[in-house]
Amino acid sequence: MLPSPKLSVCIPAYNRAAVLPALLDSVLAQDFDDYEILICEDKSREREQIRAIAERYALSCPGRIRYEENEKNLGYDANIRNLVARARGEYCVFMGNDDLMCPGALAKVASAVSRFPDVGVVLRSYAAFDGTPDNIVQTFRYFEQERFFPPGPATIATIYRRSVVIPGMTLHRETALRWADDRFDGVLLYQLYLVANILVERGAVFLPDIIVLYRNGGVPDFGNSEAERGKFVPTERTPESSLHFMQGMLDIARHVENTRGVKIFRPILRDIGNYAYPILAIQAGKPFGVFMRYAWALARMGLGRSPLFWIYWLAIVLLGTPRIERLILFVKARLGHTPALGGIYRGESS
Repeated sequence: MLPSPKLSVCIPAYNRAAVLPALLDSVLAQDFDDYEILICEDKSREREQIRAIAERYALSCPGRIRYEENEKNLGYDANIRNLVARARGEYCVFMGNDDLMCPGALAKVASAVSRFPDVGVVLRSYAAFDGTPDNIVQTFRYFEQERFFPPGPATIATIYRRSVVIPGMTLHRETALRWADDRFDGVLLYQLYLVANILVERGAVFLPDIIVLYRNGGVPDFGNSEAERGKFVPTERTPESSLHFMQGMLDIARHVENTRGVKIFRPILRDIGNYAYPILAIQAGKPFGVFMRYAWALARMGLGRSPLFWIYWLAIVLLGTPRIERLILFVKARLGHTPALGGIYRGESS
């Protein structure tokens, strides 16, 4: 085992044992050697299956894989913090336990953090797939080319919302350790708390190449730990859990603004409102009255200050989500990246 590798691939494992081998295969196939794989199993009902898989792979790749088991169910946020504490790498590269890593991903991340000064966060591009990885349904590329973002509030406002999805998210481990805190456990957004604090003092790099694949269709498995119980419901996405999630996103931004003295809350709120379609769409299948109350609650949080929020809401009501999503896919395909809305800070061309 490398005593201090460049990268730690950190996997928070909770159920979904059947798809863990595919993830491990995708990581072990990388053309880069200076890394470890750390799996922290969070006392799920599939612990024995996950343990057997991890031990089998560890035997076949001596010194590459470490497997740890939590004594109790910590929940998502605390397990992310746990992974940061137990990792040995200079940077932590997080992967959802059902996602996949693309060929060359680790080499590209390592190159980026070596070529730019004091990198704290790597914002990656990723693609989502249904069923099998050859069935890509959408790509998420925020800018057309590699960008460097110096530390500061403008960078935080840009990177913050774009760091919600965990696979491929890369953080400077030592800085993340210094900001360890459990006050937002149960929100499912501990990575945003870390991102915001890290970017006060370190920069970020955006990579335009797709480096990870996100698996669509997974059943949400939150709400089992003490921190999450009563806020999230296992196997369901309720309006209440979505509102709790969004309120947590805003609470973290306000907390970092107040404690670190960086003016980020309003720009982050504006950015969330400008890209609020998926936040609305996740509950669009509920009865109309339920969806209306949900949208109004989001608006009262401050998202309604963005005119685009109301355009998304009206489009969902009049057209339905399938038509809107086809339009979004068309626009992204034509541009080659996500449209820049609301004058977001785009960093510096590399």
